[in-house]
Amino acid sequence: MTRAEALKLAQKRLTEAGVETPALDAKLLLLNAETIDSATLMANSDAEMTAPEVFDSAINRRCAREPVSKIVGYRDFWSHRFAVNGNVLDPRPDTETLIETVLEFRDRNTQSRIVDLGTGSGCILLTLLSELPDSSGIGIDISESAIQTAKFNAGVMKLGHRADFIISDWFTALDEAFDLVVSNPPYISLPESDSLSPEVRNWDPEAALFAGMDGLQAYREIADGLATVLKPDGMAVFELGQGQLNSVTALFKNAGFNRISSRKDLGGIERCIVVQR
Repeated sequence: MTRAEALKLAQKRLTEAGVETPALDAKLLLLNAETIDSATLMANSDAEMTAPEVFDSAINRRCAREPVSKIVGYRDFWSHRFAVNGNVLDPRPDTETLIETVLEFRDRNTQSRIVDLGTGSGCILLTLLSELPDSSGIGIDISESAIQTAKFNAGVMKLGHRADFIISDWFTALDEAFDLVVSNPPYISLPESDSLSPEVRNWDPEAALFAGMDGLQAYREIADGLATVLKPDGMAVFELGQGQLNSVTALFKNAGFNRISSRKDLGGIERCIVVQR
């Protein structure tokens, strides 16, 4: 079978399985299986498949609605490629709004101590460290497997000397105050579970998705402990779920924080909350 024929058949199978982007996903999985780039595929679409079994296995997994990122083992975020697996949340484009927001407030040459609460793959902390070359930080997560993934990504990005990763809940293992606190906490309510796509519901870790019956439990816990780890002149930036700005703002105001603002993502959704002393 040629690459073009394999792509056509794979696209048909993915369409029948209900995959939203069958053509794109089939192409990405073929490129990965054949270890070629798009230019090579375009120039040699009539070439025989060199790894048909690998490609067929990948398509079977995608038909079962396993995300492409989990199949190929990576996800691109900002300008970097992060290893991902079933133990970490896939980095989403929406989270890049958090990076943009931090860079709006922090001078790139400022030395900042950063903590990333619920670091997962480490994508937030490591991206910020790549943009803030004089800064260092800590990523915490309750999952040992997530911590190992984040350490691997730090090594690939050659940031291990500026990034530490420790197993902890939100604040227990922290014994210092930080210039910058960041997080993409779980913010989906349990009743919303059935409305999620199979790619999210079945393949992202539940601990990184759900935050109680109203989706606000993680924000409550963070608001309660934030004052213990944020320097007097520090700031915190957290990702928000759609429609959560007012509720989360109230939580931080009740915790004694009054300098609060927000930033929208490219879709016009209030995606980040900025909390300052």
